[in-house]
Amino acid sequence: MLAVIVSVVLAAFFVVNWRVFATPVSLSFLVTSVEAPVGLVMLSLFALGLLALSAFVGLWQGTLLVEFRRQAKELAAQRNLAESAEASRFTGLGALIREELAASDARVVAALEGLRAELKATENSIAATLGEMDDRYRRGALPGPSAVDPGRQR
Repeated sequence: MLAVIVSVVLAAFFVVNWRVFATPVSLSFLVTSVEAPVGLVMLSLFALGLLALSAFVGLWQGTLLVEFRRQAKELAAQRNLAESAEASRFTGLGALIREELAASDARVVAALEGLRAELKATENSIAATLGEMDDRYRRGALPGPSAVDPGRQR
């Protein structure tokens, strides 16, 4: 924006002072002398400077674009690498969770089987004790209910 404003101001200055710029003057180039309008020489030098500046800016922008593209490709590659690493971590975590659940299920099943076995053993022990007590009662080795609880008789 600033370059456009400066160019417009310089063009206006050139148009207003056209007679001064168009007046031929003797210009010395150390080796030779040439008669040329000062304005034309100044305009040529300005155009040459503007062309050199435009070439420099174009080259600079091209270099920046190439660098930005290279960085974008590198970032995309890094992003893909990170996403694949994250996916593999999720896969590993899923496998670990499945293994832990399977091991937990196995421990629960083993504990239940142990409890069942212990319960069965307790049941058998109680049944044996009750059978033995029943046998003793029938043989008369144990006192009857009245002797056990005197308060229950009426």
